[in-house]
Amino acid sequence: MNVEGQLENGTLTVRLEGRIDSANSAETEQRIMALLGGNHHEKTVLDIQKLEYISSAGLRVILRLRKLESGLKIVNASSEVYEIFDMTGFTDMMQIEKAYRHLSVDGCKAIGQGANGTVYRLNEDTIVKVYRNPDSLADIRRERELARTAFVLGIPTAIPYDVVKVGNSYGSVFELLNAESFAELIAANPEKLDEYIHTSVEILKKIHSTEVSPGVVPEVKTIVLEWVEYLKDDLPQEQYQKLHRLIDGIPEGRYMLHGDYHIKNMMQQNGEVLLIDMDTLSKGAPIFEFAFNFLTYIGFSENDHGDSMRFLGIPYETAVQIWEKTLRFYYETDDKEKLSYIADRAMLIGYVRLLQRTFRRKEQDTPSGRKRVETCRKHLAELLERVDSIG
Repeated sequence: MNVEGQLENGTLTVRLEGRIDSANSAETEQRIMALLGGNHHEKTVLDIQKLEYISSAGLRVILRLRKLESGLKIVNASSEVYEIFDMTGFTDMMQIEKAYRHLSVDGCKAIGQGANGTVYRLNEDTIVKVYRNPDSLADIRRERELARTAFVLGIPTAIPYDVVKVGNSYGSVFELLNAESFAELIAANPEKLDEYIHTSVEILKKIHSTEVSPGVVPEVKTIVLEWVEYLKDDLPQEQYQKLHRLIDGIPEGRYMLHGDYHIKNMMQQNGEVLLIDMDTLSKGAPIFEFAFNFLTYIGFSENDHGDSMRFLGIPYETAVQIWEKTLRFYYETDDKEKLSYIADRAMLIGYVRLLQRTFRRKEQDTPSGRKRVETCRKHLAELLERVDSIG
């Protein structure tokens, strides 16, 4: 067993190489403690990239070490060693990170884009979702759990089978053999637009009829109220107060929402539809889903229609058709008054989101950001004149 230490910027990294078992656990512990005592440090990291095996005696060494170093972090665990930690419950007690294989997406086609990352096709068998946040392991674990939750509840969901390092960030790998996104299908077969939308609506209704136990996924109304609160100083008080009252008046939801449901997050594989990008899974009233739906198809591209082609791979006019037909097919009506009633409420929530997002990203001083703020303010004022409740 080899034990080495390196102190840098207050962090003591202890590297372990070889095996820890009953024969050498006592000596290994002494050497680790000597490093801890001989170096003034604020944090301790165990780098176990070259650790081949750890026995129960070695696990007891880790337990004693953690009592001394409450913030102890273990990194670069091989799959075999990580499985030992996982099976014995250590991954629930402390932060333990796997050693991740490195992938490059240079030259790979981007087939999807969501709130937190971009999806690339690696080859005909696999895709990878690359997260924007470099410190995204917690987000990846959360999305994996949400995807599993949806899958168990009967939602057709693609489950990631591996986590990889991509540049300075991380990615989730999915096996989707010869799968095509609905965006690709619609672009290649525009005459089948209604067929694809009907399929999309069928799955959306299944999602919205799936009851979720309390605490499993976030309540979307709470999130939207936070967006309204964020805008408190950027809106006339009368508008802010009415928005808060309208959103707060929406009944609590018991049923699932996808939260980012669009044609690039729907993949067709051998006639079967699978959903990806499940990190926005939540529960609430369907009107919230249509608010986000509106943003994807219209709101984000309203000022620059070219954004629709850049983001979705379809013309803006087609995106507008998808939005309008989704409402028609979902509510099974051609009643313009009813559809307008629903659209107004979805758009109101959508523009709240778009305005909050623009301010949060500090884009209001850019030319495109200023135009977007003006557009949102204009629509919010008009919508608030005619919307008195959201049910």
